[in-house]
Amino acid sequence: MTYFVVIFIGFFIGLIAAIPVGPVNLLVVRRTLAYDPLHGFMSGLGAVLADAVYACITAFGFTALAQMIQGHSTTLEVLGGLMLFFFGARMYLAPPNVRQEDGDAQESKTLPLLRAMASTFALAVTNPATLLAFTAMFAGAAGLVGQQASFYGAAFLVIGVLSGSTFWWFALTTITGLFHRHIDDRIMTIINRVSGVVVTAFGVAVFAHLAFRFR
Repeated sequence: MTYFVVIFIGFFIGLIAAIPVGPVNLLVVRRTLAYDPLHGFMSGLGAVLADAVYACITAFGFTALAQMIQGHSTTLEVLGGLMLFFFGARMYLAPPNVRQEDGDAQESKTLPLLRAMASTFALAVTNPATLLAFTAMFAGAAGLVGQQASFYGAAFLVIGVLSGSTFWWFALTTITGLFHRHIDDRIMTIINRVSGVVVTAFGVAVFAHLAFRFR
């Protein structure tokens, strides 16, 4: 019965990690509206995979790996900031006709699902703050459960996290997909411009944080 409690706690940790509005959420919503819910959900799964990486590092006590990531946090933040600029520019400049968005559109006519997932994984995994967030939340979960750490306990906690994160992206893309048919070119242009500006602003915030740190 205790492991069900661990999964339940992990589920809410996954929700807490996924829900905050950020560049990944904006990217997933925009792709759902521009393409379809499947493309949005696959993009969300990229974030789930990134959560899985950090959740496993934290839950299974990969201390050396965690320290290595923290030691390269500046490099990761720079990469993440550059990616935010890249995605922001692409969003802002993207034409409302999705079939013309990608350079290879004449051949594929759509965004490959694996590429959609890989892009959001790269964006999410270059945020080292996620590791710190999972460390704090997992420490709180251990206090709630009141058990000593074990392999099975860690495994069930990670399963719960991935379930919660996956549920969020499924719910978000399903609900957003209801508006898909009502989006015309004018509205899509507005969505592209607003999303591009906001995502670029996140990139500016990343580099502002880095500049403040080394001031």
